[in-house]
Amino acid sequence: MIGKLILEDGSVFQGMLASGNNAVGEVVFNTGMTGYQEVLTDPSYCGQIVTMTYPLIGNYGVADIFEQARQSFVRGFVISELCGQPSSWQAQDSLVSYLKARNIPCVYGVDTRAITRRIRSHGTMKGVIVRGDAQDSEIADLFDRPPFVKVVEEVTTKKVYRIAGDGPHIAVMDFGIKRNILNSMAKAGCQLTVFPAHTSAEDVLAINPDGIFLSNGPGDPKDAPVETVRQLVGKKPVFGICLGHQLLALALGGNTYKLKFGHRGSNHPVKDVATGRVYITSQNHGYAIEEKSLAALDVTVTHRAVNDETIEGMRHNRLPVFSVQYHPEAAPGPDDSTYLFEDFMKLLGKETNKAGGN
Repeated sequence: MIGKLILEDGSVFQGMLASGNNAVGEVVFNTGMTGYQEVLTDPSYCGQIVTMTYPLIGNYGVADIFEQARQSFVRGFVISELCGQPSSWQAQDSLVSYLKARNIPCVYGVDTRAITRRIRSHGTMKGVIVRGDAQDSEIADLFDRPPFVKVVEEVTTKKVYRIAGDGPHIAVMDFGIKRNILNSMAKAGCQLTVFPAHTSAEDVLAINPDGIFLSNGPGDPKDAPVETVRQLVGKKPVFGICLGHQLLALALGGNTYKLKFGHRGSNHPVKDVATGRVYITSQNHGYAIEEKSLAALDVTVTHRAVNDETIEGMRHNRLPVFSVQYHPEAAPGPDDSTYLFEDFMKLLGKETNKAGGN
């Protein structure tokens, strides 16, 4: 069936519909060459129609081990060439079947380079995926739908749960966490208690954790529970990533802003300010910390994006608090930055010893 992606500026990109019904969401692009299943199941894409810039998608199929959440939260998927016959020893099914089974709207056979150039020039914008014969009134109705801002509430866990371990006890604030992040901390020996995003600071601190982890997640950080994070800072060591990084900045008195087209992909270079070393990172965010808003705060910028100099990491100068804008566990992407979990473990050890010494 013929389908098309229509952007709010009137641009039309025609292709074929692989699955799903109509879709409406913010159109973004991801520059990763692999990892399409992780992209589809990364809760940080909630509310968005994702365009993959790499031309061939689906060539190694799909498998349960790559799932990052209980379901896909993307509003739609846009690709150039859809591979119907995957080849991989891990493949359990084809991407085509996966999309159909989950009713994920997908249009393929379109010029994804043109879509990406449009977004890079004009910024992210609302878009719709519809059938080729969709009426103008149907398309107008989709564009008239108000944006859904409670995306964190949609993706967060519905109840508290625990992951056993014999190491430090970490309270995890789930704003849309990926499974591989939990796996990374579990592999480090941590015992984890995962809380829904709306949990109060009082309830989080009631378990007396050794540290607090603020996860990735979708949407504008100003729509997320900033006040809860503010009440947690200073009580326990804190490590935040992605949305958690932005929430920390807001909680400390900083500000955030929306990027023109965001950073999404598994190949974004980030420089460690102290050492000058560049790491290749996995990223998925549309907001960043405002540089001037940190000037009066007691924090140090630790990492910067090589491409645009935006803030990619910070640490508090007195409190055991640090954060990064990217996903250190990758999934998909390189594992250059998994050392950050080790840094968190060391920080917890220092704080525990300090407390014991008092």
